[in-house]
Amino acid sequence: MWQYVLSPRQGKKTSYWRSIRKWQKRYFVFFLTILFLLCNIFIFLKSVIFDNNLFGTVSTQFGLNITQICLAEDCSEDEVIEEVLKLNEDPRVHGIYLHLPPASLTSRVLDTLKPEKDVDGITDLNLGRLVRGDLSRALIHVLTLNPMVSADAPLKGKTVLLVGEGGPFDCALQSLIEKNGMTAVKIAWCSRSLQSQVMQADAVVLSGVGSRIVPPTWFKPDASVICCESTLDCSRWIQEKQYRPWSLRRLALQPLTPVPRDIEISRAQVPKPVNQLAEEIGLLPEELEAYGRNKAKVQLSVLDRLQTQPDGKYILVAGITPTPLGEGKSTVTIGLVQALSAHLRLNSFACLRQPSQGPTFGVKGGAAGGGYAQVIPMEEFNLHLTGDIHAITAANNLVAAAIDARMFHETTQSDKALFYRLVPTVNGVRKFSPIQISRLHRLGIKKTEPASLTPEEVSAFVRLDLDPSKITWQRVLDTNDRFLRKITVGQASTEKGQMRETGFDIAVASEIMAILALADSLEDMKNRLARIVVGTSRSGQPVTTEDLGVSGALAVLMKDAIKPTLMQTLEGTPVFVHAGPFANIAHGNSSVLADKLALKLVGQDGFVVTEAGFGADIGMEKFFNIKCRASGLRPNVVVLVATVRALKMHGGGPNVSAGSPLPKEYIDENLGLVAGGCHSNLRKQIQITHLFGVPVVVALNVFKTDTQAEIDLVCQIAKECGAFDAVPCHHWSQGGLGSVELAQAVEEAARTPSNFQFLYDTEMPITEKIRTIAQRVYGADDIELSAEAQAKVDYYDQQGYSSLPICMAKTHLSLSHMPDKKGAPTGFILPIRDVRASVGAGFIYPLVGTMSTMPGLPTRPCFYDIDLDPITEEITGLF
Repeated sequence: MWQYVLSPRQGKKTSYWRSIRKWQKRYFVFFLTILFLLCNIFIFLKSVIFDNNLFGTVSTQFGLNITQICLAEDCSEDEVIEEVLKLNEDPRVHGIYLHLPPASLTSRVLDTLKPEKDVDGITDLNLGRLVRGDLSRALIHVLTLNPMVSADAPLKGKTVLLVGEGGPFDCALQSLIEKNGMTAVKIAWCSRSLQSQVMQADAVVLSGVGSRIVPPTWFKPDASVICCESTLDCSRWIQEKQYRPWSLRRLALQPLTPVPRDIEISRAQVPKPVNQLAEEIGLLPEELEAYGRNKAKVQLSVLDRLQTQPDGKYILVAGITPTPLGEGKSTVTIGLVQALSAHLRLNSFACLRQPSQGPTFGVKGGAAGGGYAQVIPMEEFNLHLTGDIHAITAANNLVAAAIDARMFHETTQSDKALFYRLVPTVNGVRKFSPIQISRLHRLGIKKTEPASLTPEEVSAFVRLDLDPSKITWQRVLDTNDRFLRKITVGQASTEKGQMRETGFDIAVASEIMAILALADSLEDMKNRLARIVVGTSRSGQPVTTEDLGVSGALAVLMKDAIKPTLMQTLEGTPVFVHAGPFANIAHGNSSVLADKLALKLVGQDGFVVTEAGFGADIGMEKFFNIKCRASGLRPNVVVLVATVRALKMHGGGPNVSAGSPLPKEYIDENLGLVAGGCHSNLRKQIQITHLFGVPVVVALNVFKTDTQAEIDLVCQIAKECGAFDAVPCHHWSQGGLGSVELAQAVEEAARTPSNFQFLYDTEMPITEKIRTIAQRVYGADDIELSAEAQAKVDYYDQQGYSSLPICMAKTHLSLSHMPDKKGAPTGFILPIRDVRASVGAGFIYPLVGTMSTMPGLPTRPCFYDIDLDPITEEITGLF
């Protein structure tokens, strides 16, 4: 804990720790023993707090670091305020003591000081709390008159003399005395009538004693005497830094029938202020960075504060192979945590991905859930949020610009000219930057003086010599734009013929997005960003962002994006929204950091529910084999989401397409189609889950067209196929209440032992890892690598990347690579047309079939319905 004392430069170092010098009390032998012990502690602290030899002892034993900031005697009010503002915003500072002359403690200075950092209780807010007797939220601790109230000879109705200096602390004492039915008389230490007043008082309270002495002969023989001081309450501060039980206030729901549109439901609920939600779940004010009223970034320092706190239960929500309409995994996730927290009173956290603008304005729409199981406000959730995807876009495209600029300058300049520009003279001195020294070390050059490099070393240093045909890095845009899939750059005459073909990916497919989702600290993210391979030199060596000199700048652009965003559900339960990699292109899971923070905050008996994209064959497989390897976390339960609609499609029903009316087979009862889908796709997805040794609960997301017979059939077959349990869920129409049965099943399943295991050993050859996934997860007979894919595998083996896990880029609409093959296809060969490496993120990703990393817009995108009212600024048409 850091404590800062502001005092004038000429003033002596004065401790605000005070010892109880003496007290005489006729009726309080029991309390005398307790206060005697406190007295010894205070005396010890007072003796060492400014002793340089013992400062380390205080820091070690009491967790205190105290720094005294001395200001000039003639400093202005503005200078004092500027210093206070700095300390207010410094997260390392937990308390501020203003040891300033009374004339410097102006209203402006006091109003500047944050109440939560006010050690002496002198701000208006803390003074009000003191007067009211509420000390629970203040850093100060007051030895109050409670012992006097419980005395054998009650003092109610008697006179208590309060001897002090007339500050806010004395006002609080006066209020406490009068609230206990006594009459308080205040007198200053310098008063001439002090002795006579003391001799008449039934009880005397001495505050601000310092070195003053009151002779024992002044007190009445039967008078109670208490020395009372304000001190920093270390124990309270230490306790507040530990895990605190939640005090979550549920937001009531009043579900309507028929269920209104999602956006109408969202707007009908008033979310709690995000700082209030943060306080309810045990976050400290300094750990929150508010972005308006409804969302806030959470500092990663929470992990350090709660490092000894056991994790809660870890639940993964996955799904069967979906229709193009989606089957509601996000809705199930939110309904489940609403049931756990708001109805079963079990701490729970949802961890979701941030929606991409591509689907929001394209086909799918947003991803805030739906009906009465939503993240609110849904407009903020779906649009921009806290700008993480924009930061990723900026960082990704900075790398792309750096690649083309470097190739241009290497082509048009000599070694010497390049060297002089890369290592310029500043104030007459030419020196390498730290990132350039790192490149020298990778080249085996141990020199640090630019002038000492030989011409050969200069050439090796300045020339990355990127092969334009082997650049793997593309630009990104968070919009579905099919015409950017392949472009030509460098066509302007100023680029001197440096044309090449490249393309755009969607922003969430960027390796930087994957890094954000897999990093477990700011340092880890920075190291991963530095390891990104952007291409290959003509000599066959990988070229990284650190070679380009841009990795430090990437970390700067991403320094805020690494913090998860806190929001809430319709019922006021907490949600972390962080990262948004697609599951058919990238690994499809929210961030490791959000999960780790949530697991600490929920406590040992709480639940963290995180979601994996698309079917269990894609998002869940990558969650286990990639994310769990990166995080070290092991899930307790898998919730597998199914719908009657999707099961009918896998059972032989007609195709389903977005924007078209559902065929009658999906509206009328059809037990044959349901059974067919259960015995094929549902059974296969349950089997995939069992490959990893984790119990699975099937959550049937019920639609209004589903019949009871269809619902019962799904639950029956799911259990026969090996599910721990299978329950219908009605959260869309009822909120958390409609998922209580699911929550109870998950709670019970989490108590059963989990025998988690990975699908493959990372030391297996790349081809064998791909084959293992294809055969055991997808059901393929074998794989077939194109000549280009095989060449890439050989190259990655040569460069030492063969031990990385695999991230398959495959269609989400089928277990196979063929979107029209439903159910559980068999007897097919999985074609691998290309293999790429995300070395920074830490995986190899094969491209299966014709998988594209830039989606296109449909004939009628969602943006046709999205509009803004210029008067109310209300958004319409999102849902």
